[in-house]
Amino acid sequence: MSNTIIDTNFNFPNQKSLYKGKVRAVYNINDQELVMVATDRLSAFDVVMPKGIPYKGQILNQIATSMMKATENLVPNWLTATPDPNVAVGHLCEPFKVEMVIRGYMSGHAAREYKAGKRILCGVAMPEGMQENDKFPEPIITPATKAEMGDHDEDISREDILAKGIVTEEDYIVLEDYTRKLFKRGTEIAASRGLILVDTKYEFGKTKEGKIVLIDEIHTPDSSRYFYADGYQERQDKGEAQKQLSKEFVRQWLIANNFQGLEGQTVPVMSDEYIETVSERYIELYEKIMGEKFVKADVSNIQERIEKNVMAYLSK
Repeated sequence: MSNTIIDTNFNFPNQKSLYKGKVRAVYNINDQELVMVATDRLSAFDVVMPKGIPYKGQILNQIATSMMKATENLVPNWLTATPDPNVAVGHLCEPFKVEMVIRGYMSGHAAREYKAGKRILCGVAMPEGMQENDKFPEPIITPATKAEMGDHDEDISREDILAKGIVTEEDYIVLEDYTRKLFKRGTEIAASRGLILVDTKYEFGKTKEGKIVLIDEIHTPDSSRYFYADGYQERQDKGEAQKQLSKEFVRQWLIANNFQGLEGQTVPVMSDEYIETVSERYIELYEKIMGEKFVKADVSNIQERIEKNVMAYLSK
């Protein structure tokens, strides 16, 4: 197996704190900037799998930072530097406690809810007579409250977000506007690469100056679902499953092995062979989404490489 990074405990100069999310470790440097390390951890059904996926952190970080650069003329973001293949550095922000989920097609969670008979998702009506993976007449925004590690994100409506004071109406209008703009641009980028951006989620924060910016990741296979455009309509017409690029294939494998993150369920063991196939799928995702060949970083000692590159950046 290739070397992977599943945990970090660096001690950088002027480090104030360390926050560990499901996949990323975030280091606060002097209450000014954040060093975000993308690990090789894999999360599904809000549960972190025991083993890392080779190159996954590099893949996520490079897609996210590239997509941020491709959308910065539309929506401001937190990013200032990428000193290492697994690392993004940016402005310290106060995150909004909601994830802005936007869906162009009825897939994944939306399809599961629809099959269960629900026609309202997060306060938004879904039309009657739809089949799984059909395109919505217009993209719908279905927010979720951000979960702490190990907890499930929960659907929430715009009305509840405002009523509970999670986000002010003035800020929420900006979040919705930015979400639609990013999804439109992401859809265009995907189409240029023979893909359909099915659904995705964005996270936002506020800088110390009060500016709302995009944070975390964008248009990665962890935060998004993609279909292959070629043959999409034929597959829909025949009622066949869509060919997709996302980590849904991992979710399906877990479901087939009786795991959906529910109480009392045990995470099934992933063999080294299966993990290798997941890594290969992530590399395929990268190459399709980015339209370029994936170049593997040196993983002989990832911890040492990251520490050296970040220290060099911080000492500038």
